[in-house]
Amino acid sequence: QVQLVESGGGLVQAGGSLRLSCTASGRTFNDYVMGWFRQAPGKERDFLVGISGSGGRTNSADSVKGRFTISRDNAKNTVYLQMNRLKPEDTAVYYCAGDRFRPYVSTSSRDYELWGQGTQVTVSS
Repeated sequence: QVQLVESGGGLVQAGGSLRLSCTASGRTFNDYVMGWFRQAPGKERDFLVGISGSGGRTNSADSVKGRFTISRDNAKNTVYLQMNRLKPEDTAVYYCAGDRFRPYVSTSSRDYELWGQGTQVTVSS
């Protein structure tokens, strides 16, 4: 059973940057489309960015396009979320998620069967 563990969250000032990491156990990491989602208090869990198993295709939500970048290192079983020019409205719990064998990068949380525990990102104004 593959498990996901996120790290790298914390407190940052507006305009700053953070890089989140998500490391997977198991040997089948490159079978998984990986995505990053976030959920603010009282709001739904929203798709941010996703990347195909090979890393050759990505998909980004318009709200973070140009500021957030996803990448993966299959040799390290790790996917990254680089977040730049952070804003207070980016404050949320950030989750990585895995979707096995899908031929495209889905934006729907219902398509992802693996989830990390989440990491808090707080952006102060």
